[in-house]
Amino acid sequence: MRDHDLRRRAVGEMHLRRWPLLPVPCLIVQWILLLDAAERSAERELLLPRSNPEAVSDNPSHLEGELGPGIRFAWERHSEGSSFSLFCTNANGDDFVDPFRNPPLAKAIRWAESLPGDVVRSTRIWIAATDADAEKLLPALYLNTDELVSCHIGGAIRMWSDFRLKDDGFGRLLLAANGADRRDVTRQVQRLQELGNYRNRALLGLPIAQRYWPQLDAAEDRLRTLAARVADSDERDDALLDSLTVLSLELATISTAIDFRMDATKAYAQLVEERLEQVDGRPIDGFASLADFTQRRFRPAINTCLSTTHRVTRLAVRAEQLSSLLRARIETRIENQNAQLLRSMERSVSMQVRLQQLVEGLSVVALSYYLLGLIAYVLKGLPEGALGIGKDVLLAILVVPLMGLIWLVTTLVKKRLLHDQPS
Repeated sequence: MRDHDLRRRAVGEMHLRRWPLLPVPCLIVQWILLLDAAERSAERELLLPRSNPEAVSDNPSHLEGELGPGIRFAWERHSEGSSFSLFCTNANGDDFVDPFRNPPLAKAIRWAESLPGDVVRSTRIWIAATDADAEKLLPALYLNTDELVSCHIGGAIRMWSDFRLKDDGFGRLLLAANGADRRDVTRQVQRLQELGNYRNRALLGLPIAQRYWPQLDAAEDRLRTLAARVADSDERDDALLDSLTVLSLELATISTAIDFRMDATKAYAQLVEERLEQVDGRPIDGFASLADFTQRRFRPAINTCLSTTHRVTRLAVRAEQLSSLLRARIETRIENQNAQLLRSMERSVSMQVRLQQLVEGLSVVALSYYLLGLIAYVLKGLPEGALGIGKDVLLAILVVPLMGLIWLVTTLVKKRLLHDQPS
């Protein structure tokens, strides 16, 4: 027996996105990165020396290790980038507000920020023991009170955030465990982070959709103009076909440019909806809930992305339909021209046949005339009364038989020539 090449990868896939059991209180710092192929290799080379050997052999897409006393990390490779999380168990609320006041934590953050990749999201998370402990930190976070989201998740756990970037490039997420089981806290915090991470990844498609929307407006106007031109029988078909071909190529280029990002946006949006349902946020009076925030900001953005995809597809279909109509018109015109050409050729052939028959008739008369002339010369050499009949009378008698004979010979020769022609 042999292990399948993908066995370990398949089993490891079922254990991705694992977080260690979180203590309360706890500080978490997380980065979501996008990387190219070269950066993926460089990232793994930097992480392997600091990773636990068991984690390396257990799952190639998940690494974990330590960066200092009380500071653990977890790294995970995704289909599009990676995530890197720091878990600091020896921190306090002041370290959450300013992590660089804690030297080991500051060193770990600086090392993490040396990893390759483009940051899609970076968040600092503090898990306090109670609501009272968490609310003591709120004034120091300078959260936007007009957009503050707060609700209960998974029972007694409560969260606060305005989901905005601060001057240091990090977002802030504050939670209170309120006596919940550590496993429930770990699970809910991870789901809450995944909700935000997938939300940011999904929203990467919005700027692309907005960038191509004016081009689609222009393409739709051109398509409308071309439809009117196709309906005009005086328009040149070749010019119309060239214009439609250029438009179809432009739409195909746009579709190629946005398909991957829009498909990824659709997939991430579905994950956001699933995580939102799993978090099960329950609103608190006076605050926006996660569902309210998502309904107001996220879903309209996703609808714009989906509309862009549908619009490109719809315009491409309309352009193809218009091209089909134009090709049908061109084929109809070609068939009409061919029919006219065939009728003209038929008239020409008919005239040629008639001329040929006329020539054949004249040829019989001409040959008969020349043959009678030769016979007349022969008769002149004969003495008078040698044939027992007058020479003129004899010539008159021979006219009709000679013409019939020449016509018969001409007809036989023509049939023989036509029969010998290759088919």
